[in-house]
Amino acid sequence: MDNRLQKQLDFILEIDKEKNIFRQTHISGHGRNENDAEHAWHMAIMAYLLREYSNEPVDIGKVMLMCLIHDIVEIEAGDTYAYDTEALKTQKAREDAAKEKIFSLLPGDQKQELVSLFDEFEAGETPDSRFAHAMDNLQPLLLNHSNGGEDWKSHGVTASQVYGRQGSTKQGSEKLFEITDRIIQENIQKGTIRPQTC
Repeated sequence: MDNRLQKQLDFILEIDKEKNIFRQTHISGHGRNENDAEHAWHMAIMAYLLREYSNEPVDIGKVMLMCLIHDIVEIEAGDTYAYDTEALKTQKAREDAAKEKIFSLLPGDQKQELVSLFDEFEAGETPDSRFAHAMDNLQPLLLNHSNGGEDWKSHGVTASQVYGRQGSTKQGSEKLFEITDRIIQENIQKGTIRPQTC
């Protein structure tokens, strides 16, 4: 087998480990914690279906690929809960190291392509990345809401924390942020999201 194909197959097997990285979010129906691969797949399908609500025109294939690769680094870096302020302090350093290690398994041109896509997603400065971020925020929000807001409640999450994270949803899609806002307000009223600002 030639070296290029071997590298590609090595990477393909490596990313299978993403199925073992479990998130704080639970799957619908009050099920188990979802894993990163499920989250990425769900986001990619959402992006395709909801693309008409992007604030700006997007390259949907590129957005979907961003969705699919954005959490591969968590194979090495681990999942960082969106509201864990301590873990967030080291997230970038952990994920940068993981990005280099994992994407270096690929042939050079493909490594460069996926690292560039990952970095574009992280920066959130292009229409494609802003819409991908909207999916990254909306997907767990929808799951959590479908489960009665239990994940927010169990972690004592506040309205200011949720709104702080969802700011990037608005940058990607004003329309989807309207839905997000309604869900947040409903959960504040139910008491599953704390109204305190802290």
